[in-house]
Amino acid sequence: MKPSRLLAVLTLALACCVQAGAQTSTSTSTAATTVPSDQNYAPQQRYQAYFNDYLALRKGRQSDLIFIGDSITEQWRWGAGLPVWQRDFEAQAFDFGLSADRTQHVLWRLQHFDLSFLAPKVAVVMIGTNNVPDTPEDIAAGVRAVVAATQQKFPGVRVIVCSILPNARATEKMAAVNKLLPALADGKSVYYLDLASKFTPEGDNWKGLSKDKLHLTAEGYEIWSAELHTMLLNVLSKKY
Repeated sequence: MKPSRLLAVLTLALACCVQAGAQTSTSTSTAATTVPSDQNYAPQQRYQAYFNDYLALRKGRQSDLIFIGDSITEQWRWGAGLPVWQRDFEAQAFDFGLSADRTQHVLWRLQHFDLSFLAPKVAVVMIGTNNVPDTPEDIAAGVRAVVAATQQKFPGVRVIVCSILPNARATEKMAAVNKLLPALADGKSVYYLDLASKFTPEGDNWKGLSKDKLHLTAEGYEIWSAELHTMLLNVLSKKY
């Protein structure tokens, strides 16, 4: 879909939506994956500097979409995803990704960053691939906590939870997490996007993944964008 058409769809669909209150579902797990931690953000002074610049640049500029995640999300803006980002999302999206983030790190950033200038209609969440030491159940609990924190941060937002993509570090574990994530979706305020199934095996790697068998190529971001556009049409057409 061309960007101009997406913007038209966003405008029309959002005009027809009934404003909803914030969702308040929370996780009762006490796993480390659900406890906010600054252990990734605090040591990264270079990130702090350039992200503060990004915040200053975007303040006063509304975004209908926010992308929340780790380096795979972050690289929309400066990595292999940049051309696709500029074409499809730059005009209406905010990138809240940070390299090496785990679920607990995203939780901390959602708590401590002033994003009050944003009022996104949709949040795209992909997180968990760096939670390699944790069990599938704890990773899924962490993703659930991120969804709840996102809803609390942005009342009325609709959340698209993306499956964790295949990677050479913990393929089976992340596949197990992906079996748990669809239960987070209610079809009203939270939706599940099975993105991993589009990244099919190719030799000793997967379609859309770079040589490190973790991050995305330009093709990978094209796949993500195409699947997300289709999902957005469905999400934004629903009233609640």
